[in-house]
Amino acid sequence: MSEAGAKVPMRLKLAYGAGSVAYGIKDNGFAVFLLIFYNQVMGLPANLVGFAVMVALIIDAFVDPLIGHLSDRTNTRWGRRHPWLYASILPVGLSWFMLWNPPDWGQTGTLVYLTCSAILVRTAIALNEVPSLAMLPEITQDYHERTDVIRYRFLFGWIGGLFLLFLAYAVFLAPTPEQPAGLLRREGYDAYAWSGVALMTGAILIVSLGTHRALAKPPAKLPPRLPLGEELRAMGRTLRNPAFLTLMGAGVFAYANQGLNFATSTYMQTYVWEFPRWALAAWPMTLLGGVALAFVMAPPVSRRWGKKHAAAGMAALGLVLGLAPYVLRLAGLYPPNGTPAAVPLFLAFTTLATSFAVATMMLVGSMLADVVEDSEMRTGHREEGLFFAGNLFMQKCVTGIGTFAAGTLISAAGFPDNAAPGMVDPAVIERLMTWFTILTALFISAAVLVFLRFPLGEDDHAERLARLRTAAPPHHK
Repeated sequence: MSEAGAKVPMRLKLAYGAGSVAYGIKDNGFAVFLLIFYNQVMGLPANLVGFAVMVALIIDAFVDPLIGHLSDRTNTRWGRRHPWLYASILPVGLSWFMLWNPPDWGQTGTLVYLTCSAILVRTAIALNEVPSLAMLPEITQDYHERTDVIRYRFLFGWIGGLFLLFLAYAVFLAPTPEQPAGLLRREGYDAYAWSGVALMTGAILIVSLGTHRALAKPPAKLPPRLPLGEELRAMGRTLRNPAFLTLMGAGVFAYANQGLNFATSTYMQTYVWEFPRWALAAWPMTLLGGVALAFVMAPPVSRRWGKKHAAAGMAALGLVLGLAPYVLRLAGLYPPNGTPAAVPLFLAFTTLATSFAVATMMLVGSMLADVVEDSEMRTGHREEGLFFAGNLFMQKCVTGIGTFAAGTLISAAGFPDNAAPGMVDPAVIERLMTWFTILTALFISAAVLVFLRFPLGEDDHAERLARLRTAAPPHHK
C-alpha cells in the first residue's frame, strides 16, 4: 500500500484501470443495445424488456454484498482479491455469449431466458468488479492520489465500452442494402457478442496479472469470523455508515438517470435526432472525448474545490448541457433535422455534458475509498469489499429502475413497434422529449443536493489516518 503523499507507479494505475474494460462493455451492452435487441429484433414488448432487466438486476444485486463480504475475509497466499479475479474469467465470457444468443422459445420463454441470462452476466462481472474495485484503498492512502488512480478505471471502462460500441455502429450493426435499419440485423449481434467475450476476458486477465505482484499477498489483518446472524448484523452496522449512506443517496438519483439516458439513447439518436450513419459511428468517439476531458479535469477540480463541492458542481453543469438540445428543440430554437448544424451541435453538447457527468462519478469512487477509513474508525476493521459491493448493489438496482423507466416512457409515449426514422408522429416525439427532460432534471437536481451533504473532507482524512496509526480499534458487543 502507498502511504499518504506517495505516488502510485504508472504501471499499477494502468493495470488497475484495465480491469474495468469488462464492466464498461457490460454496462454499454445493457444500457444501449439490450432493450432494442430484445424489443425490435426478438419481438418482446419494450415494457416487458424493461421489467425483466429491472427484476434481473435487482435479484443479481443482492449477490454483490455477499461477494464483497467474502472477499474481505478471503485469506490465501494470493491475498484477498486475486483468487476472485482469476475465478471470474470463464463465467464472464460464457454468460456474455449466452445473453446475446437467446433460443427461439416464444415470448414467455424468451422473457425467462433474458431474465436468467442477465442475472448470470451481472453476477459473473461482480466476481471481478467487486474485488477489483476494493483494491483502491489498498493501493494508496493519499486523499488526492485516490482520485488520480480511480480515474484510470473510469477511462478504461469507457474506452472498452465505447470501442465495442463503435465497432457495433460502424461494422456489426451498420446498415446494409438488405437491412437499412442496421440496429435490427440479427447476425450483427453475434459478432458483437463474440467481440465482447474476447475483450472482457482479456481485460480481467490483465488486471489480475498486472496487480498480482503488488497486491496478491496474505492480508495483515482480517475482519473477525462470526456466526451467521452476527455477520449479518455486522454488515448492517458497516453499511449504515453516515458518509456511505450519503454517497448512496446521491448515487440513487445519478444512476437512475444514467440508466434512463443510456436505455433511451438509441431511440433518441434514431428517431428524435435522426442521426445519419456517420453520426452513429462518431457517437462513441464523442463520448470518449467527454471521458478524456473528465480524466484531465477531475484531479485539479477536486484539489481546488474539494471532492463533494466538485462533484455537485460538475453534476449540475452536466445536467444543463445535456438537456440544452432537448429544451431548445421543444422551444423551437434548435436547428431542424437534416440541416448542417443539427447533429454537430448535439454532439458538442453531449461531449461537454459527458465530461462533467463522468468526472462526477470519478469523484464518487474516490470519496467511497475515503469512507473505508471512516468506517475503520467506527468498527475497528477494514471492509473495502463490502463498501464497493454496496455501491455496485445500488448501481444495479437503480440502473435497472432507470431502464424500467425508459421502457415505460417509450411505451407510455405511444412509440410504435418497427418504427421507421422520420415516420413517427411528431406528437409522440414531443411527448418523449418532454417526459425525458423532466425526469432527467428531477434525478440530477436531487443528486446535487445530496452530494452537498457528504460529511468527509481532506482535513478529516488526514486526521483519521493519524488516529488509526495510534488508536486501538473499538469493539462491538
